[in-house]
Amino acid sequence: MRNSTKNIIILASVAVMLILWEVAALRIDSEQIMPGPVATLISTVGLFGQKGFLAIVSATVLRGIVGFLIAAIAGVISGIIAGIHEGFNAFMKPWIVVMRSTPVVAFVLLALIWFSQSTAVFIAFLTMFPMIFTNVVEGIHNVDGRLLKMAELYKVKKIRVIKWVYVPAIAPFMVSGISSAIGIGWRAIIVGEVLSQPRYGIGSSMQLAQIQMSVDKLIAWTIIAVLLGFLFEKIIRLIENVTVKRHI
Repeated sequence: MRNSTKNIIILASVAVMLILWEVAALRIDSEQIMPGPVATLISTVGLFGQKGFLAIVSATVLRGIVGFLIAAIAGVISGIIAGIHEGFNAFMKPWIVVMRSTPVVAFVLLALIWFSQSTAVFIAFLTMFPMIFTNVVEGIHNVDGRLLKMAELYKVKKIRVIKWVYVPAIAPFMVSGISSAIGIGWRAIIVGEVLSQPRYGIGSSMQLAQIQMSVDKLIAWTIIAVLLGFLFEKIIRLIENVTVKRHI
């Protein structure tokens, strides 16, 4: 399917979504319960001029970056070790199962007791780490054993083996894992902010809008969160495409 055709289909899907939204708003006939697309758009644009808007968005983005960096560093290092040493991989499996299987809300409630204002960062780490770890391990296992034997036979230096054998094998898996992790981690950060209520944060603003029954602002902040998440995912996808092309 051509890109132009796909774009037309996407635009048509968005148009249908907006039409259904407008129909629902007209049907309910209450701005307090269901504001229409136009009213919501006005509220969204108005947020950019709101006092403290940059501080709110920056605080959430910073929590996401900190949580991601901790998860990425820990996930890559432990993933490489687990990929090379089966014993360590077996040791890590129960931890990964617990992180993946436990509901995010359960972790959030515990984090509220343990970490208070750092809840969102903690939740971001717990949701992103398993994906990055698993993908790095899979990348290590994907390394061609024949290349390793050849490198050992010709006594190739370890640094060269890492650079020319391991890195090309791990890179596509790692970037793919990071892309998936950021999508889930971003949503978890917002949930963490809604419940932990830091002074600045998109989640805190969403909760405040809900308390004040400002549905238009609640949806507006949701749109901001979605746009930021979409932006981060696009950046990661771009990096993924460049990385994969380099190692094909």
